[in-house]
Amino acid sequence: MSSPQNRPRVPGWDVAISVTSLVFTVMLGGLGMLVGIFSLAFLDYCPPESCSADGAVTAVAATLVAAGVIGVAGLILTVVRIARKRMAWPFAVGTLLLCILTCTIGAAFYVVAVGG
Repeated sequence: MSSPQNRPRVPGWDVAISVTSLVFTVMLGGLGMLVGIFSLAFLDYCPPESCSADGAVTAVAATLVAAGVIGVAGLILTVVRIARKRMAWPFAVGTLLLCILTCTIGAAFYVVAVGG
């Protein structure tokens, strides 16, 4: 096993892809929060026979919490891998893709809840 001093440096492209992916993840989280809050704020009329306001709130809240947990876990994992001089970009890109998937599934649940 090589010591940390002998381990090769992390390539600059790895750090660039990792940081870019994590920035996009944060931007996606902010956009998701904005869209989620506005979708609930303008849910004025929700007829009970075709729409569930509670279901919409649950879909938005669960999506935001899940995406937040995934984002923070991915950020920590990526930073730890970079600090240990290991390849980190797959974890950062994976974090972004998981957050996109989470938001997509959450949007689908929201549409089902409001009867759209």
